[in-house]
Amino acid sequence: MSDDKIIGNPAAELPERAPGSARPHSKRRHLVIGAIAAPLALGAAGLSLAQSGQTVAPTPVAPTAISVLAPSGAIAARGEVAEIFGNKFVIQDSTGRALVETGRQGEDGGLVTKGETVTVQGRFEKGFLHATLITRADGKQVVLGRPGGPPAGSADWAKDKLGLGSKPDLPALTAAVEKAGYSDIRVTGRGPRHLEVAAKGADGGERLLHVDFDGRIRERPLL
Repeated sequence: MSDDKIIGNPAAELPERAPGSARPHSKRRHLVIGAIAAPLALGAAGLSLAQSGQTVAPTPVAPTAISVLAPSGAIAARGEVAEIFGNKFVIQDSTGRALVETGRQGEDGGLVTKGETVTVQGRFEKGFLHATLITRADGKQVVLGRPGGPPAGSADWAKDKLGLGSKPDLPALTAAVEKAGYSDIRVTGRGPRHLEVAAKGADGGERLLHVDFDGRIRERPLL
């Protein structure tokens, strides 16, 4: 992310290491790593007994008319499925049509059916609505894309499964983003130690933010 603009750390008040606490000795760290690795050796059955890490659901976004869809990291539209082309489909409302991209999960074309009404939330870029969440008329939801959090099989992923990983303080992080001058804050995903956020800048323009769990904010290139 060489083009990222680092805003700084406006959340200096976020919880820090307790005064006087020392970093774990390397020997103890080796023991912790061994404890984390043990469930991996047991496979899925062992991990099923472990505590799940904290997931972060995307911030719900109210649908907008298709004719006014604009570049955004988190936007939604509601319409009838007019056409289906593999992992893409077209939704239409009274104002226009939009092409929806569903990625690998939609390659079999079975996510939606022609004629049904759905709400699609995701990233709108270069004329495509890249779906991250599809909500059907009955309220059932289909989440698309890679699950939030550390990559599966990594050390951070194992820690997350055991409840030992980094956990975001959403209220504090939201307050930090607001303090930095942003508004209309929408969480779009989670990484190992950061949140992906869409927000409005002071000028009202759309911004993409990488918000570390310690409160540091990096502004990513505009869409």
